[in-house]
Formats: sequence, C-alpha cells, structure tokens
Amino acid sequence: GPFVLCFYGAFWIALRGSCPHEKSSLNRPTFMEYLKGREAQIQAGVEILAKQCGDLMLRRSGDLQANEIHFKDRRNLVTEVDLACEALLVEGLRDLLPEANFQTEEGLVPGTDRGLRWVVDPLDGTTNFVHGLPIVSVSIALVTDQQVDLGVVYAPFQDEMFTATRGSGAFCNGQRLKVSRPGGVEDALLATGFPFQRFDRIQAYMEVLQTLMRQCRGLRRMGSAAIDLAYVASGRFDGYFEYNLQPWDVAAGLLLVQEAGGMVGSVRPAHHPLDGREVLAAPAELYPALEALLRSADSTHGV
Repeated sequence: GPFVLCFYGAFWIALRGSCPHEKSSLNRPTFMEYLKGREAQIQAGVEILAKQCGDLMLRRSGDLQANEIHFKDRRNLVTEVDLACEALLVEGLRDLLPEANFQTEEGLVPGTDRGLRWVVDPLDGTTNFVHGLPIVSVSIALVTDQQVDLGVVYAPFQDEMFTATRGSGAFCNGQRLKVSRPGGVEDALLATGFPFQRFDRIQAYMEVLQTLMRQCRGLRRMGSAAIDLAYVASGRFDGYFEYNLQPWDVAAGLLLVQEAGGMVGSVRPAHHPLDGREVLAAPAELYPALEALLRSADSTHGV
C-alpha cells in the first residue's frame, strides 16, 4: 500500500544519503572497516532486496512460459526471473554501497574477483524453479578479495532469511544458528551436488559417493548450494561437499557456516573454498574426518 511504498522510499533515500560516493575503496580494505557502525543498516537493505526477489519468484512460480526459459548450454538453464532478480539486485546494491563492484552469475554488469564486491546468485536452483520444486534461494554476499563479511541467503518458499556478518554470528529469521554436533561420520546426514556439466570424471565422483554412502547415515542432493550451506549452518545437515561450483553459489553460505561455529575449506589445500571449485563445510568435530575421507577418495580416484 502507499504506507509501505513511502516507508521503503524513505529507507532508500536515507541509505543513499549516508553512503559516500567515492569510487575507490583502497583506503578501506574491508567491508567492516568501511561501514563504521552501519552494518545493520546495510544488512537491512540487503534483506529487503532478497525478499523482493523472493516475492518475484513466488509470483512467477508455475507461471513461466516456454519463451522465458533459455539455455546457457544443454543443462544450464536461465529464466527471465533470474535476469529480473539480478537487475533488481544490481540496482539496489549499487545504491546501498556505490563503491562496491559486482561478481554475478548472469553477468548483467562487468564482473571482478578482486577488491570490494557484491557476489550474487539471483536465483540459486534454477532447474528446481523451472520444474516447480520449491528448493530455491537468492544468495548475496559482500566480499573483500577472499574474505566474506556479509552473507544473506533467502529461501522464499519457506520464508527463511539466513543472515551473517563476520564476527556477529549467523541467524535465521532472527534466531541464532548453531551447527550440529554429530558423534561421527556414521551419524552424519550429508549434502552434496551431482555433476551436471562436466562428466569427464563422473566415474571417480561416483566412487567418492560410494565411499561416503558406506560410512554416513545418509546423503541428500537439494539442487541449491546456498540452501545446502545454510542447512549446515542451521544443523539440519551435518556436512556438505561439492565440486565445480562458482563463487556466487557459495560465498554467502560459507560465512553462514563459519558464523554458526562450523568450518569451511576445500578438499585440496591448493584451492580456496570461495572460488567454488571444491567446497567442504562441516562442524569442527566432523570436519577432519570428512576431509580425510574425501582426500583419500580423491587421491585414489582423482575427482
């Protein structure tokens, strides 16, 4: 209604007025130093944008026309909803913090993997969305080089807003999150993802799955890496691993896990989890055992 519109309008005007318009962040190397107490204000703005994207997904769910679904390649889909959400986020995030650059899935603006930037997946789980499976999310992170300082993952169909700022904990709808405390791998419910583009090492990957299937309580494949990581942070999953992802798939979720008391890393030390090539997340008590299992399988089968 008019009141809501006026409230949002006043909110955005206040935010614009409080953000300096210089383009360089060289003298402010991290988000936390740059904001100087405005973290809550910026986070609130990000949450509003995430909710707006989620509302668009809910409105368009089950209503997509064939000409609104496009193919990046044979299995990698993008819809007009992905593009509309990214456009909304780019405009809104640019207003929130004009100094920050972007690293986005759909590439509507020039991207970078250095410096202060928003790392954005406007609709994580596009294939789920196209098929009406309600496991999708919007993932937004503010990153400086390889450090994530703010992460927001919103799951619209469950109306769950997962948030974290570095050093301040992780939350879902205002409730503090804590990773699980499984007794061991045999008690763990794990999440992963299946290869959908690269199949040159699929047999090796299946060997890794067999190794874990024999030892853990169960494996799940949700179809949204951001949801998987948020569920590790909330204790629903006891661990998560996946290969061949992108930074926008994992950036926000990595911080959620860390701020909920978990550990994140990669199977091989040569990789940084933020690049998405290899991601492992679990409670500290379970992380070494999962890492050892995956490294052993990797060295044997060469994932």
